Amino acid sequence: MPKWAMVIDLDKCTGCQACIVACKEENNVPHGSPEEQRRRRDIYWNKVIAVTRGRYPRIRTELIPMPCMQCDDPPCVTVCPAKATYRREDGIVIQNYRRCIGCKYCMIACPYGARSFNFRKQDEKEYHRPDPPPDHRSREVWPFPVRIHGVVEKCTFCFHRIDRGIRESKKIGVEVVPACVEACPSCAMAFGDLDDLTSPVSNAFGSRTAFRLREELKTNPKVIYLPR
Repeated sequence: MPKWAMVIDLDKCTGCQACIVACKEENNVPHGSPEEQRRRRDIYWNKVIAVTRGRYPRIRTELIPMPCMQCDDPPCVTVCPAKATYRREDGIVIQNYRRCIGCKYCMIACPYGARSFNFRKQDEKEYHRPDPPPDHRSREVWPFPVRIHGVVEKCTFCFHRIDRGIRESKKIGVEVVPACVEACPSCAMAFGDLDDLTSPVSNAFGSRTAFRLREELKTNPKVIYLPR
């Protein structure tokens, strides 16, 4: 069984946020209105955080892309009373939207803020329509996964692409990658099997300079960063 992981080279990342747009369009994540953003109700499966170092006038700001970390020991899974989130054998942490009761325990337990709560009541009718999706919706994820008002959403490494690639016997990480990796213009992101010793992901995990976010929490993220 493979173990999917992602490597992000911060030296190549330009902060263009193409990965965020690609994630939204691939997974039908709604674009929030100004009012929703003002109330902090916008939904992001992938985001870019700004880290400022130094003191004025010597200040340096780094932009760090941050999808779901797909932890090997995910605290979000252990606190869910409805068993709506679980970890697959290949290491991807999945969200079952049909079981989610919207208690937000997983959002509180996640130390990376990788989960978003769906406040959008108007999406319920749209995601239950049996007919084909409109042109602006991705057909590959229609109508599953169903996401309606009151559920928690998150990044899943575009698992529908991975499962499709396995069915079609394609090379995951080469021919099939998550939308964020495919859209990155500077090739700062790489995806592949961590157990494949020949993959760039496996080599990056063995680098002495590589790091993970908040390693002290022992969540064992499968997203690793190469520093500038």
